[in-house]
Amino acid sequence: MTTPSTPLPPEPAAARPDPGFELYDLRVEVVVPPDRQIYCGARAGDYFELQGEMLQLPPGQGFSIYSLAALLPLLPAKQRVTDPNDWMTSDAEVACPDPNCPTRFRITRIGRRHFRRSDVTAVPLPAQEPK
Repeated sequence: MTTPSTPLPPEPAAARPDPGFELYDLRVEVVVPPDRQIYCGARAGDYFELQGEMLQLPPGQGFSIYSLAALLPLLPAKQRVTDPNDWMTSDAEVACPDPNCPTRFRITRIGRRHFRRSDVTAVPLPAQEPK
């Protein structure tokens, strides 16, 4: 398990002196249409944040494992820097996995964080062939 580094303003990773990479911190918030019944146990405004690999829930708030299972495959992709034309850059809402539940989960990039490679893996980079 890693400890999140300090949030940084946007800056190309190549401009940094230490080898590493950047990920976006994410906030996933429950969005509910007015006057609709919710079946997934969420409440409008419930949220969690993802900082690096660490999922943070506010004290006393839960989150459905089924909703989380629907979101988990998308979160690492949303954390990565993407091309402005990539759908992952613009599309932000995910439907509740219950087909009868109108809830949506809005994924928002809330900050950018730098990680040193040596802090998150023991695997060395593969040797690169000279060009």
